[in-house]
Amino acid sequence: MTTTFISRWTRLLGSAILAGVLLSGCGYNDFQTKDEATKAAWSEVVNQYQRRADLIPNLVNTVKGYASHERETLEAVTRARASATSFQITPEVLNNPEAFQKFQQVQGELSSALSRLMVVSEKYPDLKADTSFRDLASQLEGTENRITVARQRYIASVQDYNVTVRQFPKNLTAMVFGYETKPSFTVENEKAISTAPAVNFGK
Repeated sequence: MTTTFISRWTRLLGSAILAGVLLSGCGYNDFQTKDEATKAAWSEVVNQYQRRADLIPNLVNTVKGYASHERETLEAVTRARASATSFQITPEVLNNPEAFQKFQQVQGELSSALSRLMVVSEKYPDLKADTSFRDLASQLEGTENRITVARQRYIASVQDYNVTVRQFPKNLTAMVFGYETKPSFTVENEKAISTAPAVNFGK
């Protein structure tokens, strides 16, 4: 009885070790590592977009104090921010091209609205001289730069993951376990979003 139990336990242990070796050799562990890397890179993208969204209400209010009659531009920024912040960012976005495209769209619309707002500010010398506005504009510019860096890191991470999904023989593992390529930022959208709103104080 004891010998049978030991023999069965030994076979189970051997099977577990063999399975671990096979999974490691076929790239399963690589998929786990690279999938987590894309999620971490994506989290940083989301954090920076949220940082930008958090700056906008104070920026709009400051501009409103000097240019309240620029209502159309101010409302466009407010609407774009509301649309961007109401978009539900879930882990599924990373594996859903349609949802990812929608995310790009709302963020692109917010970038465009912010650019128009900064152009409007050029018409108001008192606004440009306002300390609060200068500080907020500087923070916004810095955040846009952080967004660009975060997006570039995410793109590199997704590219690394997608190459693994397509490479032989790891593509066989991808098919078995359902790993698919992840969507990334499009070239057109990259041009639109990665261009920070122009901030020019006439220096």
